[in-house]
Amino acid sequence: MTTLLVIAKAPVPGRVKTRLTPPWTPEEAAALAEAALTDTLHAVLDTPARRRILVLDGAVGDWLPPGFEVCPQGGGGLDERLAAAFELCSGPALLVGMDTPQITPALLAPALDGWDGCDAWFGPAYDGGFWALGLAEPRGDLIRGVPMSTPATGSLQRKRLTDAGLTVRDLPQLRDVDTDADARLVAAAAPHTRFAVTLGAAV
Repeated sequence: MTTLLVIAKAPVPGRVKTRLTPPWTPEEAAALAEAALTDTLHAVLDTPARRRILVLDGAVGDWLPPGFEVCPQGGGGLDERLAAAFELCSGPALLVGMDTPQITPALLAPALDGWDGCDAWFGPAYDGGFWALGLAEPRGDLIRGVPMSTPATGSLQRKRLTDAGLTVRDLPQLRDVDTDADARLVAAAAPHTRFAVTLGAAV
């Protein structure tokens, strides 16, 4: 079975979702981040997996449900931290972030059951990045050195995989929650999530 990884920051005001401020206060942005993280963790918890690992920058809070191993994020840039997260695993692994509270077990399912003839799964994001990355054989060198947080990050990461000779399959394109506009669109598309309820209560 596949290991599921969630890479996240603890939802501390002033440290998370800073692009939401303004119009949101740092405390409201942190509440939205906590809701997004909680939605993500519960989606992963409801998905069959070999292991579930939260790779965390910061301290655990009462938002963490049981069923997760918790490992601290490594140092360096995001590419280094993603690579180190995969190196915690043996066998197939799928990594997601905390910026897509709309994910569901059904959305993740193809990447868990579809390793036959497939070396990697890639979930593109509308901002040019990616929301999910799966590797049949976890290898940090497939990520290290890829420029992160740019409009070309997703295409460069996917090219790194194909240049390594991997067969790559794609998951649906999703919207990350980075800006206020993103937050409202994601909440409207997934109105029953904790994220949407939290946003609605704060409006």
